[in-house]
Amino acid sequence: MSAGPVRTVLGDVDPATLGRVDYHEHLFQVSPLLPGDELDYEAASGEEAALLKASGFEAMVDATPFGLGRDPAAVARISAATGLRVVATTGRHREAHYPAGHPAHGMDEDALAALFTREVAEGMPARDDDPSGPRAQGPSGAPVRAGMLKGGADYWRISPFERTTLIALAAAHRATGAPIMVHLEFCTAAHEVLDLLAAEGVASDRVVLAHADRDPDPGLHASLAERGAYLGYDGFARPRTRSDAELLALTEAAVAQGAGDRIVLGGDVARRTRYIAYGGMPGLAYLGERYLPRLRALLGDEAVERMLVANPARLLALGD
Repeated sequence: MSAGPVRTVLGDVDPATLGRVDYHEHLFQVSPLLPGDELDYEAASGEEAALLKASGFEAMVDATPFGLGRDPAAVARISAATGLRVVATTGRHREAHYPAGHPAHGMDEDALAALFTREVAEGMPARDDDPSGPRAQGPSGAPVRAGMLKGGADYWRISPFERTTLIALAAAHRATGAPIMVHLEFCTAAHEVLDLLAAEGVASDRVVLAHADRDPDPGLHASLAERGAYLGYDGFARPRTRSDAELLALTEAAVAQGAGDRIVLGGDVARRTRYIAYGGMPGLAYLGERYLPRLRALLGDEAVERMLVANPARLLALGD
């Protein structure tokens, strides 16, 4: 499969022009798992996006999938106003994010695959609770299209709901060439997810495993990278689970074992209480301003630039 463009909310771009990429953030997100931490205010989310850009990033992935409060038109406006390129996401998160009665329930593989494919090929809906409604439009009047597919798995478990999602994502990937992000709980079931997707025709080098660094096992990560999978390191500024020092050591060890071409970096800050513009901390700029200088001091500029530029450009390019 040859590389195509990267699909952003303002149109397709050459991967070589993407610049430094934060592979995992959220500008809008509403979930029953995060009461009181809703990201639902365009002005504040726009301010936070501007802080991310000022910290040294030219692009980001907005990793909120279907049914969790997306606002594609607002994301496109934020991208246009800040100059930050944004890749939007379609797909269905792990089952726990969708309460009983949510439209995400009751959709079979074919219906989900059609929904995901349409959002990449034709455009995302203006209202996240009306997937068959009018398409969102960007500032130019063009449809706002997704460039990333996303699913999720629970802790050492792929539920029937989540398996259906992954099979539908594979079908949408075959139709569009869009890459797939899979949320993992502490990097469990990583090989099992890759096995399932491979059986459905998805090469592992089209998959990024979000939260891989929640299990700081460089041997495991090297084995995943050997299959071609991308490792999403996005646990910074969470000392209650892993300190930045542990993640620096993990990254150094994973690079030493040959995984440097497969690591991508993001913050996944994803909380109102953690966004500066919403009155919280440490904000989206933490990765660029406080973590990356330490990583550069440890590994050197070339290795870090590869994680920020070359690796995500390769991952995000649509396949023909």
